Amino acid sequence: MRYHPFHHLGLKILALLLAALLWLTVAGEHVVERSLRVPLEFRNIPEVLEIVGNAPDTVDVRLRGSSMVLSRLQPGEIVALIDLSGARAGQRLFHIRNDEVRAPFGIEVAQVLPATVPLELEKSARRWVPVVPAVDGEPAAGYVIGHFTAEPATVEIVGPDSRVRQISEATTETVSVKDARTRVQDVVTIGVVDSSVRLAQPQTANVTVEIRPAPYTHAMPDVPVRWRNLGAGLLAQLSPPLVHVTVRGSKAVEDLRGDSIQAFVDLAGLGSGRYNLRVQVDPSDVFGVVAIDPAVVTVTIK
Repeated sequence: MRYHPFHHLGLKILALLLAALLWLTVAGEHVVERSLRVPLEFRNIPEVLEIVGNAPDTVDVRLRGSSMVLSRLQPGEIVALIDLSGARAGQRLFHIRNDEVRAPFGIEVAQVLPATVPLELEKSARRWVPVVPAVDGEPAAGYVIGHFTAEPATVEIVGPDSRVRQISEATTETVSVKDARTRVQDVVTIGVVDSSVRLAQPQTANVTVEIRPAPYTHAMPDVPVRWRNLGAGLLAQLSPPLVHVTVRGSKAVEDLRGDSIQAFVDLAGLGSGRYNLRVQVDPSDVFGVVAIDPAVVTVTIK
């Protein structure tokens, strides 16, 4: 087929005009330099190696280009790269060349600071460790934390060899047992305290915490019962005025005296008359009430 220089002449003229306009636009702009802090990415890390310590995550670069192009830069368009393929364990230095900085067309990388990045590389290691749940809070008074378990009971961790050897256990998100009186169960995330070590696979654990009655009980006879919130101008008489209170808690409950227990009946809103009211005891962090005998007293209000 013969070439016809005037074929599609209109389109060719339009293309020449657009090219000339673009050239005039770019040529009319001043070339400037600008310093920018950009993210640093590590590529091709060997599977048998780990980066140890706080590796830098940014570097400063000096960019050259038209002011219009530089002003339109978006975050993430400029990225510095370090290729770790072929790296060996130990304290190493890696250069960042200008051509290893990814930049959009029309922008030239003039300089990278720092041009050399130190990294500590270490052999990767794996190890199985037990999962120890993190339990927070105190059960209700008179109860204690019993045996607690996690399923799975062990997990595999991965990281730098020196750090992996220092990890004796994995932990979990906190499981609260505050004011619990029965078994507590929760599904929580498993983790490792050392941020340089990770789980071979992200996992959750089914944690069970047994809550059981405290092992010590203590009976306190002749605890006086007082009244509260008696209306103005009224008198009250209780029968019987004393009750027996049995409490449960740690061994410290054996040292409690009668005045350590605040037993009372609430007379709020009651007028003259005869009432059978339940005896109450102020809550305590030291003990829980097992029994009150009698549990109900007669109150006469005049």
